Amino acid sequence: MKVLIVDNVNEIAEKVLKDANIETVVNNNLSKDELLKVIADYDGIILRNHTQITKELLDNAKNLKIIARAGVGVDNIDVEAASDKKIWVVNSPDGNTEATAEHTIAMLLALSRNIPQAYEHLKKGVFDRAPFMGNEAYGKALGIAGFGRIGSRVAEIAKVLGMKILVFDPFANKDKIENLGYKFFNNLEEMLELSDYLTVHVPKNKNTLNMINSNNIYKLQKGAKIVNCARGGIINEIALKEAILNGHISGAALDVFVDEPEITKCPLYGISEKILIVPHLGASTIEAQTKVAEDVARQVVSVLNGEPPKTPVNKLFN
Repeated sequence: MKVLIVDNVNEIAEKVLKDANIETVVNNNLSKDELLKVIADYDGIILRNHTQITKELLDNAKNLKIIARAGVGVDNIDVEAASDKKIWVVNSPDGNTEATAEHTIAMLLALSRNIPQAYEHLKKGVFDRAPFMGNEAYGKALGIAGFGRIGSRVAEIAKVLGMKILVFDPFANKDKIENLGYKFFNNLEEMLELSDYLTVHVPKNKNTLNMINSNNIYKLQKGAKIVNCARGGIINEIALKEAILNGHISGAALDVFVDEPEITKCPLYGISEKILIVPHLGASTIEAQTKVAEDVARQVVSVLNGEPPKTPVNKLFN
């Protein structure tokens, strides 16, 4: 058995595989064409979110049995095509929960207190507080779209900060949410109308693409702030640009973009100091990358030994 590791996955994945006597190749510099040429040699591949697993690639993957995403989102993997070829797709839904939740709160607070702008100002030798008057999170209403592992953890932290928690998630348990002291909404727009801040924690798919758009973004209170540490495209970038420029949205903190890594193509790039942007750092902690790499590597070992994976994204057998 032979497994390929790409995308700078934490080195513990290689250790887990080698300890299981599985031949392992680490190559973080494969181009799309190079990967097409060599993928037939491998029984498994471990990746993050850079490498694209397309139908074309899978057509060449004659021996592939498992695609392991060291992280949560699988929008860079053609899961349907993999399923058609009886290839497992697995992820690690728990490993980066804490990292992404903490990052979301960090972005919210940095946005509220104008920390990046003040830092850049001070670096120029100018000590002036006046331009950087901020807002407190305490007492404000935080609208959370998506109440899975990350969304619910964000709510826990924000509650400690004294924020009022509003939740929209059609798949969540209303009673459970209300027992936690949060307010549950069946309707997204009704939640937006009461939100001082909005953060989204949903997967990117056909139902969530442009979830926040040119129509409903104005349902948010004037002066509201938006955080997106989920996936680019859940919040429509052009709609957000317009709402920032006309003053309806007072600020946005974004970790993710539609055209990653081509940030200069983003409509929001460089248009306003009210927009805080960072390069997809949500899961970029040593702890998170270690956890997800070890988790998916162990799942690869299981599958190559004829056992089912722990957290499959697709269902190959009933």
